[in-house]
Amino acid sequence: MEPLLNFLGHYWWLVFVFSGMAGGWATSWRKSTERRHQRRLEILAAKNQSFERLQHAEADLDGIKKTHDGVERRWLDYELDVGKMIDFPMMSDVREPLTVAFLRAKREAEGLRPPPGGDPLPVARCEAYRAAVNSFDVAFGIAEREARRIKDGRFTGPERDRLATARKLLRLAEDTAATPAERQSAYRRVRRELDGLIDLPDAAVAALETRMAPMLDSGHQESPKP
Repeated sequence: MEPLLNFLGHYWWLVFVFSGMAGGWATSWRKSTERRHQRRLEILAAKNQSFERLQHAEADLDGIKKTHDGVERRWLDYELDVGKMIDFPMMSDVREPLTVAFLRAKREAEGLRPPPGGDPLPVARCEAYRAAVNSFDVAFGIAEREARRIKDGRFTGPERDRLATARKLLRLAEDTAATPAERQSAYRRVRRELDGLIDLPDAAVAALETRMAPMLDSGHQESPKP
């Protein structure tokens, strides 16, 4: 004990040195602890923000799908209606740049659409899907306005006459007041008049034949007796 006391008696000034060092260590440790705490708070805030963005994106996804479905329905109005194809042939003409543009945008939106019941989408994927649907909506709207503006204006005179004849025949084919024989004949002539003018999609032909099926069946049943 005496040697220690002698040492402290001769080197008492070291107390100030060590206390200063201890104070520095304590300050450094406190600042380090504060920095770690701040980083944890920042990480938590970032996680919460990311979670909130994900929730917002998932909630907004339903709205994007509804917009997508609405544009698809507008497209199907042309794709399945032969009458609209005759009135606005540009909407089914894949030689038209505006038609090609909205069909390309349509495929892109379909490719990004999430499957039903799947895992939550990342925010970036939701935003990409939103952008694709908006592009589809805009491209379709531009093509539709142009198609309604020009109508059959890009056809020659004789071709427009054939389209007009096809319109009349289609109305007759769908007229329930006409006889089955008249409607059958009109239906067959519609296809002939449009041949080479409008390439009817298989879906449009199937939809038309579905509407005509009852009439066609009744026509077969009412075939003339010998």
